[in-house]
Amino acid sequence: MKLSKEQSEQFDRDGYLFFPSLFTPEEVRVLLNEVPALYAQRRAENVREKGSDAVRTNFAAHMYNRQFAKLARHPRMVEPIRQLFGEAVYMHQFKVNGKMAFDGDVWQWHQDYGTWKNDDQMPEPRAMNVAIFLGEVNEFNGPLMLIPGSHKLGMLDAQHDTATTSYPLWTINHDSIRKLIERGGIVAPKGPAGSMILFHSCLVHGSNCNLSPWDRINVYLSLCAVSNHIRRFKRPEYIAHRDFTPIECLPDDCLVKDYDVPLPWKDGTPEEALKPLAA
Repeated sequence: MKLSKEQSEQFDRDGYLFFPSLFTPEEVRVLLNEVPALYAQRRAENVREKGSDAVRTNFAAHMYNRQFAKLARHPRMVEPIRQLFGEAVYMHQFKVNGKMAFDGDVWQWHQDYGTWKNDDQMPEPRAMNVAIFLGEVNEFNGPLMLIPGSHKLGMLDAQHDTATTSYPLWTINHDSIRKLIERGGIVAPKGPAGSMILFHSCLVHGSNCNLSPWDRINVYLSLCAVSNHIRRFKRPEYIAHRDFTPIECLPDDCLVKDYDVPLPWKDGTPEEALKPLAA
């Protein structure tokens, strides 16, 4: 999938692109059917909500689940990022975020690059996020909120919040968010399962808690330019990957046909991937 000149210009201006219904119902069903088994496992890769057994995020499913391993190599999300960066990319992070009905907590306002710079020593914001909806995202179940144009300001001051939720995050203070919203407003792309958002790693974003009776499950893939790979391994490998091999895409029909993919963690996460290698 290639971006048009107009789409490239829109991404440069706004910091994100939204593709409604990019994946078919059959493709989504293949992935969604895998989620209950992923969330049921008692693996380190499942981070649960504070005070709840509901899964907040599942890391690195592409390392041990065949369907998500195929998604990690899908051209519909890899090719546009390679096009924008002008070089090969590797998988920095892979998450299946479950903002579950009634129990899904907030994601505070943040930039992903802030965490990647502070924790992983990623040199430049030459990494990008892809969010794929595995169910309908509506105004009630905690849609992702974006501040258009905020990526133009580069990396903003942030504080390491280790208390608000079960997952530590480098967050942006309220006064800064007010000013950013006065400047650029807020958008919350909503749509059916199979929709996709592509957004810059410096784009400020967050989401509300989910008080609705509908789960909001999104896959987030963070792809980084190979030349821009992280320099510090402060976090476990299942959170910030240390393999900088360029992604080789599978054919476009890979989610509905059988293709061979490696599953190196199928029988368990290696001990060295469960802990940091450097402070």
